[in-house]
Amino acid sequence: MYESTDDVLLETDDKMEKAIAHLQQGLSGLRTGKATPSLVDYLMVECYGTQTRLNQMSLISTPEPRLIVIKPYDPSSLPAIEKAILAANIGVTPLNDGRIIRVPIPELSEERRRDLTKVANRMGEEARVAIRAVRREANDAVKALEKAAKISEDDRDRTLNEVQKYTDNSVKKVDDLVAAKEKDIMAV
Repeated sequence: MYESTDDVLLETDDKMEKAIAHLQQGLSGLRTGKATPSLVDYLMVECYGTQTRLNQMSLISTPEPRLIVIKPYDPSSLPAIEKAILAANIGVTPLNDGRIIRVPIPELSEERRRDLTKVANRMGEEARVAIRAVRREANDAVKALEKAAKISEDDRDRTLNEVQKYTDNSVKKVDDLVAAKEKDIMAV
């Protein structure tokens, strides 16, 4: 499987970065009090029999702080876009005028803000669990290398410490991302 500790460390770093990137994408979809294209960017729309990302089939803009405007390249896809926004259950109602879709962003209530912070915390915990799973996988790989006599005990210990440093740094990034999102959500 792995030939050296460097392979293990490269793979570990890559997987942890992917877990953080996945968290960033998820958090960007959480609605705060202001309009942002990232709220609908990632939505998948059924168009011409295939799933397509909304940002690949339309222009998404925010002309006002509480309004997202979606202008599809093909106006016949308006009903599918509207359906995808409603199905995403992000707490907004699209308004279709036959040419564009307007998505007004309502003011968040205090209760809804607390619910969104709980969602952000849950996403953060899922990312931490994924990072710990990557650490466990890396540790097992390092121990297998030692067992196969490809590395020494010193190399094993050094690599295990390095994996733990990667884990600590990644968990700190997750904590920082979640804290920043909580602050953004709770800002009135």
